Amino acid sequence: MKLHKLYSLLLVLIVTSSFAQDITVHDPVMIKQKDTYYLYCTGKGISAFSSKDLKSWNPERQIFKEKPVWADAVVPNFDNHIWAPDISFHNNIYYLYYSVSAFAKNTSAIGVTTNTTLDPKDPAYKWVDQGIVIQSIPNRDLWNAIDPNLTFDENNTPWLAFGSFWEGLKMVKLNSDLKSIAQPQEWHTIAKRKRTFELADTDPGDGALEAPFIFKKNGYYYEFLSWDLCCRGPKSTYKVVVGRSKNITGPYVDKEGKLLTEGGGTLLIQGGQNWYGAGHNSAYTFDGKDYIIFHAYDVKQKGRPILQIEELKWDADLWPTL
Repeated sequence: MKLHKLYSLLLVLIVTSSFAQDITVHDPVMIKQKDTYYLYCTGKGISAFSSKDLKSWNPERQIFKEKPVWADAVVPNFDNHIWAPDISFHNNIYYLYYSVSAFAKNTSAIGVTTNTTLDPKDPAYKWVDQGIVIQSIPNRDLWNAIDPNLTFDENNTPWLAFGSFWEGLKMVKLNSDLKSIAQPQEWHTIAKRKRTFELADTDPGDGALEAPFIFKKNGYYYEFLSWDLCCRGPKSTYKVVVGRSKNITGPYVDKEGKLLTEGGGTLLIQGGQNWYGAGHNSAYTFDGKDYIIFHAYDVKQKGRPILQIEELKWDADLWPTL
């Protein structure tokens, strides 16, 4: 019995000594510059952290000390609580996309700010806001301009995936400046769940999905997305599903061949004994290893959203597993 208890204790130690660090995050994204990882997430002015080892995280100063100058025109009296950033490095510039929105409304816009370095100690460190990239307006749009993710196709053409509830997740082609929509405009729906027809256009609806993230690997574009409800502590039901396509704009299908635009999605992450729900992920390759990063609502801490980092593996059919 004593040996059994010792073995159980060792198992607990192994499980809890992963890359996860006990920091409060929502909607985490990450990038590596030189020997330092930088993490950005939802928070006042966009919250930021840095780490050398993916385990010990140091808080950095917020990206926006003052709210973006255009924010009040989109969301009156905006309080600088900025959602769901996305970080990319392209042509020696860092692009940080972010969401300005009102909860449960598609009164929303995605903006982008740029910098030449992520190191706050570097004299060149300065975020320069580039303004709105796309905007959604109630009673005009049946989509929501939040949860951006920048990605590039095989021709290095930039695309922005985004969306939450309404009539699904979208993808739009950008200009090479990564700050504006390409003309003529090209839009695609990349995931969708059934929405009750009778609902008003201003209602987010019951097709609960959001947070697309496109990850290129194994000759496929993998679309990760989150289903069900976030941000509700113990009542959160968030989970991550995945589909894939040979083309960046789709069609994306799950492991059973069901289209993501018809409610498909292969379950990858969900809540359980320790977590009420888990989701809003990003995925990266660092030093030859693939990682998936997300937040999970901790049962022991009454649903506090905690950072999770897991190594991403691939099965014999090239589908992601943890």
